[in-house]
Amino acid sequence: MSSPWWRTDAREWRSHDWRLELRGDEIADISHRGIVVLRAVRAVVRDRGWQTVPVVVQSVDGDPEVLKLTLRHEGLGARVRSTLTVRARAGELGIEWDAVNEMDFDTCRIGLVVLHPASDAGRAVIVDHDDGSEETTSFPRALTPHQPMRHIRRLRIDGGASIAFAGDVFEMEDQRNWTDASFKTYSRPLDLPYPYALRAGETVRQAITIGAPDASIAADPGRASPAVIELRECGPFPAVGVEASTAPDPVRASSAGSFRVVELDLTTPAWPAALARASSDGLPLDIRIVSDGDARAADAAATALVGLPVLRVTVFDRARHATTPASASLFRAALGSAGIRVPLLAGARSHFTELNREQATIPRDTAGIVVTTTPLFHALDTEQLVEAVAVQRLVAEETVRIAEGREVHIGPVALRPRYNNVATTAQPAPTRSDLVDGYGAQFTGADDERQAAPELAAWVIASAAASAVPGVRSLSWFETWGPRGLADHRGRMPAADAVDALTELRGSALLGGSSPDGLVWAIGGRAAERDTILIANLDVEPRVLDVRAHGSAPVRVTVAAGSWERV
Repeated sequence: MSSPWWRTDAREWRSHDWRLELRGDEIADISHRGIVVLRAVRAVVRDRGWQTVPVVVQSVDGDPEVLKLTLRHEGLGARVRSTLTVRARAGELGIEWDAVNEMDFDTCRIGLVVLHPASDAGRAVIVDHDDGSEETTSFPRALTPHQPMRHIRRLRIDGGASIAFAGDVFEMEDQRNWTDASFKTYSRPLDLPYPYALRAGETVRQAITIGAPDASIAADPGRASPAVIELRECGPFPAVGVEASTAPDPVRASSAGSFRVVELDLTTPAWPAALARASSDGLPLDIRIVSDGDARAADAAATALVGLPVLRVTVFDRARHATTPASASLFRAALGSAGIRVPLLAGARSHFTELNREQATIPRDTAGIVVTTTPLFHALDTEQLVEAVAVQRLVAEETVRIAEGREVHIGPVALRPRYNNVATTAQPAPTRSDLVDGYGAQFTGADDERQAAPELAAWVIASAAASAVPGVRSLSWFETWGPRGLADHRGRMPAADAVDALTELRGSALLGGSSPDGLVWAIGGRAAERDTILIANLDVEPRVLDVRAHGSAPVRVTVAAGSWERV
């Protein structure tokens, strides 16, 4: 079983001392004399629900001075023709976007998006504002829920490049909240109304100009070989779970993981059938409730849980996508009336972003915090998928901090969003009380062909290694069956073996540690004087690693590209 993982169409372009990689419509890894300046630049068109209009690269023309892409953005009710032009000079790189809209449509954003590398965290920067003033600040180290920089005309980064913006008002957000390894500078501030109308014939012209970084800054020395990974004992190994399938019937029973996550949207008629199907796997249940505040529905859901092996219950407000005091109070009362004594948790249903933004309102009188992540929210490239792993560690650490000593449960992690939490129109939902059409993400989520990729198994091991920090009690990934699952009509997916390997470490002491470069990761369990270590390599080439587990002699391992090993 195989599916695409690494792209094969990347193209390098060099001019003067500049280097970049063209990945489809994205200008990626922009560097000057070996110093990475920007993670990427891309021209994007969003529809009224923040979905990205599909883009086709119609042609690429390049010479030693100029690289030009002709693009067509079409779909979701939009049709835009554009040209993206890169011009290199000694000490300066210019990127211009000229677009013509060909039909009336409503958009939330159209323009250039600039991604700064996550390694800029903590770096000082002077912001020249559009009103002529300037501000000295820095890229945030902690994951900041709101825009760290606004009204940007130019950024002068300490020791780095200067980046000037033209054509609109730009601002920045911390995309690490969505597990992107970047800070994003974009146009049209979010405090302006959206969606807004774009008429046929309207043009959009934007440009950025990048000044070369300080020549005294050292270039990236490259990857060390062998890479060294240090693991330490840090509490019990987290429980490993899998979400119940949301695919249409028939769905096969599954024993994957040690518990089953099931989300019950009480505003749809399918939730009792979803609960019954999840229960048929015979595993303890992690119940996630989506509620609009209807007390009768809450009482019905609580009653339905009587007699089931429920581990915990988390409730999310349907409109806020997070737990509110009112929703927690409603279900605390409903569970109590039904005689159910299980932990009630709080958290965010969509992304860490909502947990971070709603810290002041999410109830503190709960047993723990739940958060989910998805690596492919803003972009769909495998590079994005791989880079997200290191940011998952930041998300895990920040969630533990927010939890203030309460238990933390991360997941279910899905490759693509399980629903659109920024939709501006009603999302599709089941109308039947059975599961002939499925439910949940089957209606509102997106599939990804990399679900069947052999490399996804290594990604799951790396994701576990990044997320298993002290305070995290459980981790969960994907669904049991179907297009977002660990198996489907073709058989078991390679990622299922990784989930099994992690599940087998239940009851052991966690051996955890960080990655030396975000590409190689290790996680282990210590039980009865025996260490079992799972090592993942997300790199495009084999890696030689020295892995040391808390007091043990180092073990040298060679791991193939996109693969994992058990030691």
